[in-house]
Parts: sequence; structure tokens; C-alpha cells
Amino acid sequence: MGLRLYDTFSRSVRDFSPRIPGIASIYLCGPTVVVPPHVGQIRSQVNFDILHRWLLHSGYRVLFCRNVTDIEDKIISRSLSEGVHWWRITDPVHRSFESTYEALGCLPPSVEPRATGHIPEMLELIEQLLASGNAYTADGDVYFSVSSFPNYGELSGQRPSQMRDGEEPGHGKRDPRDFALWKRGRPGEPVWHAPWGDGRPGWHLECSAMARKYLGAEFDIHGGGANLIFPHHENEIAQSRAAGDGFARFWIHNGPVTHRGEKIRKTAKNPLAVHTLLRRIRPQELRFYLAAAHYRSPMEFSVGAVEESAVAYRRIERFVHRVAVDAPGALPSQFREAMDHDLNLPQAVSLIHAAVNEGNAALDSGDVQKAARKCAEVRAMLDVLGLDPMSAHWARETQLREVAGAVLGVVRNLAEASAERGEFERARIMHRQIDSALKIRQRVTL
Repeated sequence: MGLRLYDTFSRSVRDFSPRIPGIASIYLCGPTVVVPPHVGQIRSQVNFDILHRWLLHSGYRVLFCRNVTDIEDKIISRSLSEGVHWWRITDPVHRSFESTYEALGCLPPSVEPRATGHIPEMLELIEQLLASGNAYTADGDVYFSVSSFPNYGELSGQRPSQMRDGEEPGHGKRDPRDFALWKRGRPGEPVWHAPWGDGRPGWHLECSAMARKYLGAEFDIHGGGANLIFPHHENEIAQSRAAGDGFARFWIHNGPVTHRGEKIRKTAKNPLAVHTLLRRIRPQELRFYLAAAHYRSPMEFSVGAVEESAVAYRRIERFVHRVAVDAPGALPSQFREAMDHDLNLPQAVSLIHAAVNEGNAALDSGDVQKAARKCAEVRAMLDVLGLDPMSAHWARETQLREVAGAVLGVVRNLAEASAERGEFERARIMHRQIDSALKIRQRVTL
């Protein structure tokens, strides 16, 4: 049975059939690297990693492009306010995203292009839109003319007459709905050369140019958070199709993550930053929490809910380690049906819990063979979700934690012994070593 995806154009569920047989192409709007990742941003990455894994399990080769937005208004604003070059912000933040993906067990994309590495492709796309009459210049800025694209609003379901302006007001706009393809240079901002004046690309243009370069004029799936439907994805469609590209055939949007009913903000000191959360819970437990809800559902984040989810995952983990079959088995048909039905993760996770219950009951009754069969099923289902405790990734994470914990224990014992003997200077040194060991341990788990 083929994967059925929620199609936001028809508002229905459709069978997925890739444009090129056997190859599924995905473009995912990746991070704007202005501050380290918070839990809301990482939910999207986990959801699409599970889609990536399910397509692989279903026999497809996957061409997965996840971009990095490393030039954008928020980045420039922070650069100017802190008095540092923009790349002094984007490079370390990008590394923090990469380490978070690795910590949470996300498969690497096929390609991860940076916006600033694709300015020539963006200039080419702008020139096409100017030549076709879908764009116009205004004192060094270039705008896309929304009225020139009759199907504008199809993705978000908005009527052009009732549509709000998706951007800040711009100098020389012909229509408030028009959006910037190129922004003329301003003092202190980074600029690139262009025929119509030095400046920088608009955010929406970046994704269209990178998707075209790596996935072609038409590809299968475009993904991102639901907050990107308008104006970002609406504008991508308009500029790409106006330039003659078929662009994305399916659109998948994950639901928002809120905290105390409010959107999680991108701030430098965020208590919901992933590296902060991973000091309290293990990365596989955070992944399990983010994976358990349907990807389209809104999620209200709370530390208490994560800790409850962690307890549930540990129960699964204990069963897998208790039985410890050598390899994952065949996937149950009900699990396949759940995953094929628009990635019904709540149903898939309930099947894992049910199999663990059956396996534990079999162990208690002495039926070792049934317990082994159930463990093999559980490992197979967890493997699809990127959560098999015996996989190479999580086994390595466990070993590293054990080593870091052992080193920390030795250093603490030495420090305590020195303090008891009154060797205060040695104790002070040992306590500094404890702090270093703690930092090593945090880096290891990240």
C-alpha cells in the first residue's frame, strides 16, 4: 500500500506517487540561523526525519534537501545591534543546529545548501521574472507583482481581495501585497552585486532558487511549519510557477508548538532551547515526545509532559534491553497501515506500547519465544521512528554517557578525599576538574 499524504491543495488525503519512479524528492525549509534551536523548531526536523525514514522503509531512494537561511532580516538586525559581522552569528548557530540534529538521531540530508552560497541562482530567477513581467524594479529594490499571478492564495486559501500584506511596507511598491525579491543595500548591511543595484535577496526567493538547483523545476514534497504557509510558501509558489517551474507537487506542514498558550520566540536565552532541555532529559526521550503526536496537530509544550513521555519511553527501552533480540523483525501490518495513512504516529506509537505489554506478559509467563517475537516487532517499529535503543546511534550515546559518568565519579571521589584530608588546594583543583567533566558530559550528550 502506498503512502497517503494530506494534500493542502485539495484538503484531502491522496496516494503519494513520486514524479520519478522509485525516487522521492523532498525540500524542507530549514532553520534561520539567528539563535540556537528551540523545541518548536526541532519538532519540524524530527517529523520530517520520520517521513524520510518511512520513505526509505517503503523502498524509495530519497533526495532530501534542507536549506539554511543565513541571510535574513532577523540576522541582520542582530548583527547591527551587537556590532558583529553577520557570519559571526550564523556560523556558530548553524553548528548548534547540526549538533542538535545529530543528538536527536536525525538522518543527514542529501544536501544542505546555504542561501549565501546561491546568489547567482537567485539573480537568474529574478531576471526571468523581470523578463516575463511578473516582477518590477523600484529604486534598487525588486518586487514580485502578486496581481500578475492569478492563482495567488491557492495554498493558504485566502482570497486576494481579503489578503493581508505579508511584509513590511516597501518603497515603490505598486500593490501592498507585492513582496521583495531583492532588497537594495543599506548602510552596515551585507550586499551582493546585481544589475539593478547592490543589495541582498529576499527571504522567499532563496528557497525557490535552492529547490530548483538541487531538486529540479518540479519535485515531490515541500515541507515546513504551518506558520510558513502564508506568506512564505505562498510566495515561493508564485515566483517559481511564474518562472515556469512546476515546483512542489505535495505540501506537508507540521503543527505549531506553543508554551503556556503562546508561540515560542527565537531568543538568545531561551529556557526551551534544546541544549537546555537536554540537561534534564535524554535526547531519545525528547525525540519520543516530539514523535508521539500527529505531525499536523498543535502541541502545547510542558516539561511535565516531556518527563511523562520519558517514563513511557524508558519502559519500552527496558523491555528491548531485557529481551535483546539481535535484529529488528518484520513490521506489523497495522503499523504499516498507520504510517501509510498520513503518518498516523499516535496510532503507530500505541501499537508499540501494545506490543511491549504483550512481550512483558509473555516474559512473566515464561514464553520466551513470544517475547522475542514481540521484541523484534518493537525494534522494527522503533527503527522507523529513529528510536531503536539497540541501534548504533543510541547504543553509542549510552556508552558515551556511561564513560562521562564514570570519569565524573572518579574526579568527585578524589575531590572529596582531598577535602577530608584538609588538602584544600588540591580539593579546589579537583572541583575545577569536576566542572570540566560536567561540561565534557554535556558536550558528549549533545
